[in-house]
Amino acid sequence: MSDCASRTGGYPNVFARIGVSREAACARIRECFNTIFFDPEEGFYRAVDADSGCMEDTGNHDARTEGMSYGMMMCVQMDRQDLFDRLWQFSMRYMYLPEGPHQGYFAWSTQLDGRHNAEGPAPDGEEYYAMALFMADARWGSGEGIFDYAAQARAILRHCVHQHELVPGGRPMWNPENHLIKFVPGMEISDPSYHLPHFYERFALHADEADRPFWHEAARESRAYVAMSAHPVTGMSPEYAQYDGTPVLMFRKPYAYYSDAYRVAINIALDAVWNGKNEALAAVVSRLQAFMAGQLPMKNFKAYDLDGKPHDELAMHPTAIVAAMAAASAVCEGETADMWLRLFWETPLRSGPRRYYDNCLYFFSLLLLAGEYHVFC
Repeated sequence: MSDCASRTGGYPNVFARIGVSREAACARIRECFNTIFFDPEEGFYRAVDADSGCMEDTGNHDARTEGMSYGMMMCVQMDRQDLFDRLWQFSMRYMYLPEGPHQGYFAWSTQLDGRHNAEGPAPDGEEYYAMALFMADARWGSGEGIFDYAAQARAILRHCVHQHELVPGGRPMWNPENHLIKFVPGMEISDPSYHLPHFYERFALHADEADRPFWHEAARESRAYVAMSAHPVTGMSPEYAQYDGTPVLMFRKPYAYYSDAYRVAINIALDAVWNGKNEALAAVVSRLQAFMAGQLPMKNFKAYDLDGKPHDELAMHPTAIVAAMAAASAVCEGETADMWLRLFWETPLRSGPRRYYDNCLYFFSLLLLAGEYHVFC
């Protein structure tokens, strides 16, 4: 594994604001990666076949395209092509859908042996797969077959945009008129945490040439959508929303700010690190940091309406909230921003059955704040 401190890439070590060196931050990154992939008690990477493995959602005991593509992103960042290829092999062997209206997509949930729990996709998996594959091509070079990383990434994005043209009965993952990502292909609503304009800027360089203008527009529209859908006082984003930003309550949840939505702050911060600060989005996370600071300590975090009204339901992923609020400090300054940095640095990886989601967000926030979340391509 490479020493991340040897390849700064011009990204700032935000932890330096609280006296943490890049070397110390990199040591924490390596420790966390080793825990996630190799710790027999607290890890959640699972070897499956001689040449494949999966990331277990430890709260639901399944493998999800979200976690599989997250794991691949972790591996390309940490220069672990061996683990990257094992995760991609599992994805193609067990999750890839070779026929039907979802042909070219991936089943969003399988059992740990690869048997399907679902036959439809979740678009956040496809977009992370594509970005991780483009990065793998840039970092290691492409091979043959499923290991022709760049070709595989372009094929995924081709289906995401043109499924209705490529497959009978197929539906694209992005609305072709407004350029917004859907929650699932068959529903005309979105999920603000799915919006990754920093990825779309790279897709506009590496996807099929004919689709590159689409991805430029998708980046622009996603930034506007995330700013629009966030509450003007609390900065909270809904888990699910109409195309006009109006929250959509689903899955019997009477609250709008919950687990998926925590990722929005990380996405805004990474977009700023890679592409420059967007003032409207920086204002969103500044408001959010201030509101969530008033909800501490973390054991008291709840599910919320967007206006900040708490519900009796405790947050399922409090460590993820701390990680996301700290990530926002990449675009926010001042006492509150530095408080979140300190709290995150002092917070360990989560243990127990719900550790998967929290620790994925923890790892990505750690990379970002250390200045070690690299774009490569």
